[in-house]
Amino acid sequence: MAWLLKEKTRPVMPMDTAEISAQSQQSGPSENEVRAELERILSNPDIQASEKRSAFLRFIVEETLAGRAKNLKGYSIAVAVFGRDETFDAQADPIVRLEARRLRRDLDSYYVAAGSHDPVRISIPKGSYVPHFEWREVAPPTAVSVEKPVAATDRSLPPRKLLLTGLILAVFVLIAVGWFLLVGKKSPLTSTSSDADYGPAIVVLPLEAYNSTQNSRFLAEGISQELIGALMRFPGFRLYTLPIGFESAAGPEPATLGRNLGVTYVVSGSVRIESETLHVAMQMLEAGTGRVLWTESYARPLIPEALIGLQRELAGEIATVLGQPYGIVNQDLDVRRAAPAVSTMQSYICVLHAYSYRRRFAREAFDPVLSCLAETVQRDSGYSDAWAMLGWLYLDTGRFEFAGNGSPQALQAHYEKALQAATRAVTIDSTNILALKALASIHHYMGHYDDSERLARQALELNPHDPDTLAQLGWRLAARGKFDEGIPLLRHAIERTVNPPGWYYHFIAVDLCLKGDHEQMLWIAEQSSIDGSGFSQALIAIAAGALGMHDKTQEALAAMSRSDLLARDPVAYLRRHGVSDEIADVLITGLRVAREGSGLNM
Repeated sequence: MAWLLKEKTRPVMPMDTAEISAQSQQSGPSENEVRAELERILSNPDIQASEKRSAFLRFIVEETLAGRAKNLKGYSIAVAVFGRDETFDAQADPIVRLEARRLRRDLDSYYVAAGSHDPVRISIPKGSYVPHFEWREVAPPTAVSVEKPVAATDRSLPPRKLLLTGLILAVFVLIAVGWFLLVGKKSPLTSTSSDADYGPAIVVLPLEAYNSTQNSRFLAEGISQELIGALMRFPGFRLYTLPIGFESAAGPEPATLGRNLGVTYVVSGSVRIESETLHVAMQMLEAGTGRVLWTESYARPLIPEALIGLQRELAGEIATVLGQPYGIVNQDLDVRRAAPAVSTMQSYICVLHAYSYRRRFAREAFDPVLSCLAETVQRDSGYSDAWAMLGWLYLDTGRFEFAGNGSPQALQAHYEKALQAATRAVTIDSTNILALKALASIHHYMGHYDDSERLARQALELNPHDPDTLAQLGWRLAARGKFDEGIPLLRHAIERTVNPPGWYYHFIAVDLCLKGDHEQMLWIAEQSSIDGSGFSQALIAIAAGALGMHDKTQEALAAMSRSDLLARDPVAYLRRHGVSDEIADVLITGLRVAREGSGLNM
């Protein structure tokens, strides 16, 4: 398409590097020049985000410069970079191929954005792991001038506005060339990749600056870039964006543009500065109909000393509303997932069904979702999200006794099966947050608490904006008695979730129980009862029993009794879920008090 960013490369000296020798012009970049370019790339924050891909790039460049390019095969890279041993099988373990593909994407993104004026380009041709080094023909950077408002009596800027303008310019220079690129390498209109089966396409249009000042334009571009970066951390959809300056020539309305580009959703917005307040208005449209699915306005004080943080905070908040597992995109797809326009995305829709199941863990939804996921991984064996969800479903087979056998041997067999599926998901994509969360959960139920916490923290580091990731880590920390860190994470997850699942509230209620605040515990436990779980009813019964509310206690105990495992053996239930002995003792005592107060026996 005409708007796709392109660049020219050639094995000769660019016009703005006249100091390079004639010999260099003929032979291409020298070793020192290639190494200098390598360091420029590796110093970029986006490349630094993946230590393995950084190590991958350094290894293949240094091996090539050392004259060992012919040894750059999948096996040698797997052993040297990814810690595989001599049993490595590229067919069974696609780690090198997958990371090479991501590294090519990272390099393409770098040269369109932060590296757009670098004199040397390092690329990795498809079908090979041997890097290519060449001179690039690039246009010199355009000088950016800042408009200077003129006061009636003083032609210089006031110190605070001078500081504000200078800082905005500095922020823009640092990040204005980042992220305005096509995140997928193909247009949504022309893509033939199987990735199209894995989720809807979303195009993020550059935010408009309603003020004509440079400050507004700089902030609009900065927030756009941060928003794209934050959205990229969420799995489940394909993300596209447009180059700088596209909005000035776009012409059509966002919905029309979205239909022309062949995407499912269009995200657009505007930035306006009034006095010392930044106003941001955002909306998301369904491209096919122009229907407005979501709109929100944000207002923040424009503090010069905190501009970068302001941009990041706003972008993170917007991305969370849109991209989280229970956010706007998935809510809309959940409503219309049976429609013909979505029915072809079988694999993605199956994962969406799994998200819906995981809100309440309803037994009647389990078998269809399990069957759907098993079919999906057979059809799309490289779909990491499906393997991750399958791991979670195998885990549920054991921990909830959905297969009807709760013996230790049966539990172990289900957990091992879950571990294999989740490990497969992480092997396919080591940075897949859903896969890391599933693997963390499985390790928790297998009693590997340190591994579980490590993996959950790794997922949160990859996407600090995802409420579900916050809640997963917070729940497990609290279950092990680490309330000081776990409870703030759970509360933060609830604040950032459109419609929080009930289990987000469970250990907040438990923490209040340990503190003796049964009135507040009751309110929180009732919020958690949206999931219909027996554990939510147990928490209500404990709080109501401590408050002497006998009718409510009896009602909650009766509802809890429908959860066979919990009603049959509360101690075993709590231990199975990895709850610490101290917490389990308090909860069991609370249930005993509730039963005795209601005239029931334990």
